[in-house]
Amino acid sequence: MEAALNNTQLEILNLFSKEQSEEDLKEIKSLLIMYLADKVVREADKSFNVQNDTAEIFDRWEEEHYRKAG
Repeated sequence: MEAALNNTQLEILNLFSKEQSEEDLKEIKSLLIMYLADKVVREADKSFNVQNDTAEIFDRWEEEHYRKAG
């Protein structure tokens, strides 16, 4: 089953229809990662502001340990 491309994917394909250097591709990937990371932080900030969470939750997270079983 094939999935149709969304508007963002189509726009990116159009923008980069010409060959890009490896250096340009790495820089573009880095920019996209920074954009998405910033977006996640903004959404988290918005959520914390709505829920009136304080620094206490970060203190709890800092003390939690995530370990793989095995």
